[in-house]
Amino acid sequence: MNDAETADAIAAMGTTLGPDVLEACKALFDQEQRALVAAVPPRATDIAYGPHPRHHLDIYTPHGNHSGLPVILFVHGGGFLKGDKGGCDLWPNANVGRMAVQQGCVGVVLNYRLAPEHMWPAGGDDVGAAVSWLRANIAGFGGDPGRIVLMGTSAGAVHVSTFVQRCADTAAVVRGAVLLSGLYGYTPLDDRDGLYYGAPALYPERMPRDAIAATRLPLLIACAEHDPPRFQAEFLGLAADRLQRHGQMPRSYVASGHNHYSMAMHLGTSDHRLADEIAQFVQQCCA
Repeated sequence: MNDAETADAIAAMGTTLGPDVLEACKALFDQEQRALVAAVPPRATDIAYGPHPRHHLDIYTPHGNHSGLPVILFVHGGGFLKGDKGGCDLWPNANVGRMAVQQGCVGVVLNYRLAPEHMWPAGGDDVGAAVSWLRANIAGFGGDPGRIVLMGTSAGAVHVSTFVQRCADTAAVVRGAVLLSGLYGYTPLDDRDGLYYGAPALYPERMPRDAIAATRLPLLIACAEHDPPRFQAEFLGLAADRLQRHGQMPRSYVASGHNHYSMAMHLGTSDHRLADEIAQFVQQCCA
C-alpha cells in the first residue's frame, strides 16, 4: 500500500478513537515497521530510571561508536490509563526511538506510572525522573546530556507539558519539546481525564495550559487532519495563545492524511514529512 492509499484508508476511519481504529492503523504500518525493527535493534532495554516497576526505558543508538549526539526522549500516549514503550515484538512507540536513530540521534522511549493508581502529577514527575537519569547517564550511550529534546503524543504530550509546568528551569535541562495531539487545558475536562487530574475543581490549577503557553522553551506543536475535534481545538488554542503572548506562533504542523493514532505510529516509515519536521526542529534546538 502506497502513501496515498494509506491516507485514504485513514480518512475512511473518520475521527473516532477506539481499539478497532488503533489495530487498523497498526496493520497499515506493520510491514514497514517490522523491517525497521530488524534494522534498528535496541542498544539497551528496561533500564530502571526510578523505583516503580513502570520506571523503565529503552535506548536506541546509531550503529558504530558515537558521542555527543542529540537525544530524543519519547513519552507514549494511552489516555493516562494505559500504553507501553514497546520493543521488538510490540513495535508501536518503540518506532519513535528508531526514527530518532534514522535522524542521527539517540532515541529513548519510556514507560511511566498510570492512572487511576497514579494521578497528577505522576506522569510529569516521571518525565522529570527520566530526564535526570539521562543527564547523568546518556553520555555512556553516545548521547549529549546537554542536548535532550522531549517528545510526547496524546497523554504523553500532556506529561511533557506537566514536566515543563513543574520544572523550575526547563531550559537548563532540555532544549525543546515536540507535542503531538495533546490536551493542554483549552477544552473542558472529561470523565476519563478526571481519573488523572481528580475533581473538576482541581483542573484549572493542575492543567499545564498556562505553563506551556508561557514557556520560552522552543516548541513544535502538531495535530492530525483526522484528530478528534477536541484535539484540534487544543492545538489551535495553544497556537493562538502563544501568538498573543509571544507575538508569534510556535513551530506548528498539521499532519495531513493522519489520525490520532497514526500520528506517532507512522514515524519511521516512507511517509517522512513529520519526521523531517521533527529532525529540523531538533537540529535547530540543539545547534
